[in-house]
Amino acid sequence: MLVKWEGIVIRSVDYGESSKVMTLFTRENGKLGVMARGAKKTKSRLAAVSQLFSHSYYLCKAGPGTGMPDLSQGDMLDSFRDMRQSLTATAYAAYISELLDRLTQEREPNPYLFQLLLHTFRYLDEGRDAEILCRIFETKMLIVAGISPQLTACVNCGEQREPYAISVGQGGLLCPVCLPSDPYAMAVTPSTWKLLRLFQVFDLERLGDIEVKPATRNQLKHVLRSFMDEYLDLRLKSRAFLEQLERMERMTQSDQD
Repeated sequence: MLVKWEGIVIRSVDYGESSKVMTLFTRENGKLGVMARGAKKTKSRLAAVSQLFSHSYYLCKAGPGTGMPDLSQGDMLDSFRDMRQSLTATAYAAYISELLDRLTQEREPNPYLFQLLLHTFRYLDEGRDAEILCRIFETKMLIVAGISPQLTACVNCGEQREPYAISVGQGGLLCPVCLPSDPYAMAVTPSTWKLLRLFQVFDLERLGDIEVKPATRNQLKHVLRSFMDEYLDLRLKSRAFLEQLERMERMTQSDQD
């Protein structure tokens, strides 16, 4: 049986001398694996559509069981060429793809997540702020994983009293009265927790220009990564590379200053 899916390649692994096993995140069926036979051959018609991050229509042969479908042909919609040519944008795209891969189950349809991934890649391709796009994506994926920090009032008493700190252990904001209940709570600026709250409900399609100060960027990253490290058992190779790249960029910027 032939089936047609709209998908984005979030992982691609060589298989044998000439083939690839692709992991697609599809609009129709969520995440699934596909065999692209002969895709590594130079003149293969499957070479382009089997590349990492490719957005295409995929025509596949799917058997009656749960075996891996074979890719018959693909119709490229977007290769995100400009994103690929930027090392920084590519590193963020790889991290976003791996995060999505690790936090989703196979064949669980989620058109919202497909659209989120597609818009994120489009913005990366346009040269938009990769770091902020990543923070938005991380916030959304925490919600997918069942972790949604309480950012509207104090998680302990329910009162709205500023200035807030953020408690990873208690799962959200702590007001000054409740702050002693967590000696490890993180002091954050109002801009940080308000942006995090916005990211939780924000429709990425409406993204405009967001100016975020360096100190706020650092706090956003620290808070989100702290929640991920506390509640999710993830060791992402792409995250290690991304952090190394970020350190190199900070060193370069410091030398220029």
